[in-house]
Amino acid sequence: MAKPYSFDLRQRVVDAVEREGLSRRQAAARFGVAISTVIAWVDRFRETGSLAPGKMGGHRPKKILGGHRDWLLQRCRGGDFTLRGLVAELAQRGLQVGYRPVWMFVHAEKLSHKKRR
Repeated sequence: MAKPYSFDLRQRVVDAVEREGLSRRQAAARFGVAISTVIAWVDRFRETGSLAPGKMGGHRPKKILGGHRDWLLQRCRGGDFTLRGLVAELAQRGLQVGYRPVWMFVHAEKLSHKKRR
């Protein structure tokens, strides 16, 4: 994953636009960054007064929690299932999830198995 530009560079670019009167395009050319980057930095500075980078990355909480998780564990251990079938059953129970979260849940709980003939 890419790292944010240094605070020093951000400061010099915004100073060039705000104090020296350079256009955003000129500042981008002088400092070797994209025009859209300069635009974003100047807008952020004008709105918040800060040049600190925003949050990068993060963690999305799982959708299958609580009662739905307990039901799904019991359902998977109770008999044969398909992932698409589980998605439909969860929808009937009021939880709208896609195929991928159900696959991740089944995989994390080690509920899947290799089919044999």
